[in-house]
Amino acid sequence: MRGRMIHEKSGGLHFAPYDVDPNKCINSIGRAALNTTVIEAALRYPNVQVHFNHRCNTVEPERAMAHLHNAATEQTVVAQGDAIIGVDGAFSAVRASLQKHVPAFRYDESYLDHGYKELTIPPASDGSWQLEKNALHIWPRKSFMMIALPNPDGSFTCTLFWQFEGPQSFATTKTDEQVVQFFETEFPDAVPLMPTLLQDFRENPTGSLVTIRCAPWAYKDKVALLGDAAHAVVPFYGQGMNAAFEDCVVLDECLNKFPDNRTSAFAEYFRRRKPNADALADLAVENFVEMRDKTASRAFRAKKKLDHALEAALPNVYRPLYSMVTFSRIPYAQAAHRARLQDGIVYTALIGVGVLVLLAVLRLVF
Repeated sequence: MRGRMIHEKSGGLHFAPYDVDPNKCINSIGRAALNTTVIEAALRYPNVQVHFNHRCNTVEPERAMAHLHNAATEQTVVAQGDAIIGVDGAFSAVRASLQKHVPAFRYDESYLDHGYKELTIPPASDGSWQLEKNALHIWPRKSFMMIALPNPDGSFTCTLFWQFEGPQSFATTKTDEQVVQFFETEFPDAVPLMPTLLQDFRENPTGSLVTIRCAPWAYKDKVALLGDAAHAVVPFYGQGMNAAFEDCVVLDECLNKFPDNRTSAFAEYFRRRKPNADALADLAVENFVEMRDKTASRAFRAKKKLDHALEAALPNVYRPLYSMVTFSRIPYAQAAHRARLQDGIVYTALIGVGVLVLLAVLRLVF
């Protein structure tokens, strides 16, 4: 996906590229295909075994021991190793065990007032995409929005991000008539493309959007947390998966740096990643506001064009925030700081130019 396609209520479309380089894009990847690829890659190592249908209930950090529920036999299996790497998601059992075991463990869980519901735009009768396939589609409506991501089979996965409560919300929109009226009013160009809208809205669950921060991410040389288990973020920067992969890269670097001291490796990994995970959490929430509200603004679109013009004119000097986050390995915290400095310089320069123009006009008038 090379940019955002903004859908106005009137039916107007505006395409905003992600980067000045048209070859830079973000990818829409199916979760099942990604999981399969990762598992197949792991199984190429002779010392790796994969056990399906084993749910981790708790761990004993001091002994690096995990208690797993075997869904096939309904029995508890105990597994022990030199260390446990917890990659078991936002509601991690490994992290919960650390909370109980580490006295100074800090944990914060915050939810948005918005939930989400997945919907579908199927392929056309000939199997083609019914919307532009190389774009992330956004229907920004100030306090809420809908997006659509292309799939390889010609369909789009749509997601409605909407308030849980309020005069117009998930709580107040219950009947088929209310659902149809809402969508025809807010997303009139999408409704004809969604033949299963009512069925999807009734049957698909309404999910929550959570940000999780915790510390520390490790215990001695026995346990370390990666990915959502350490730092779950809302999905609006599309960086949750990438942040988890970066955890793997950095942890690998730290283990190589301290080959005989896993305690130091885990501590260094936490020191390097924690500020960037916190920065990403903030960026993701800020990007939600940008996507649902600012993308519909002409002033915002003009700022994006200015960003790309400055990036083209000053390569390797000026880089927009989105480009730094998405198309580089610049750490998230560093990218956010650099973007604030750049914006300060740009806005100061624009104000300066405006003042000069005003003075010139006044001189001509008087």
